[in-house]
Amino acid sequence: MDYAYVLGLYLGDGCLSHQGSSVCLRVGFDAAYPSLITEACRAIGEVIPGQRSSLYKRPEQACIVLSAYNRHWECLFPQHGPGRKHKRRITLVAWQQRIVDEHTGHFLRGLIHSDGWRGVNRVHVKGRDYVYPRYQFSNRSDDIRKIFTDACDHLGVAWRPWGRWHISIARRDAVALLDEHVGPKR
Repeated sequence: MDYAYVLGLYLGDGCLSHQGSSVCLRVGFDAAYPSLITEACRAIGEVIPGQRSSLYKRPEQACIVLSAYNRHWECLFPQHGPGRKHKRRITLVAWQQRIVDEHTGHFLRGLIHSDGWRGVNRVHVKGRDYVYPRYQFSNRSDDIRKIFTDACDHLGVAWRPWGRWHISIARRDAVALLDEHVGPKR
């Protein structure tokens, strides 16, 4: 289940880069959510036992970059390749798909923690105000959005496209179901 979560983080805001003989996994986080950063560090330590993560705060931004060095990241994330993820093909290999199918909630949690949002939507329609919770997932990669929506379908979470790069989850029952696995960012 920790691998499914870390895979979601990687596909969302993660990247791999070579650093000498090692490979560095980097994931960016908003500094406003320290518990997400703590959860990511813990999960990485479970995926590769004893793996330590380091944190770097970019002074000009409210961003924290989590880094973890290990030679095996490319084996765990065969999607790695040159260039940005939204400009190349991204698919899950069979063993990853089995893990995602078995731990779909953890996978969606990782994707939403890295490239998603849960908040309150406020709309004014025909003279009435409506306020309701909703999730949104944003990614420029068509393939990653498809992986996200396939996981939502597998879990039974109703979704719809919202704009060019966004997926909205706003139906009350769908939000409640996703809350069981994700919940608000903290």
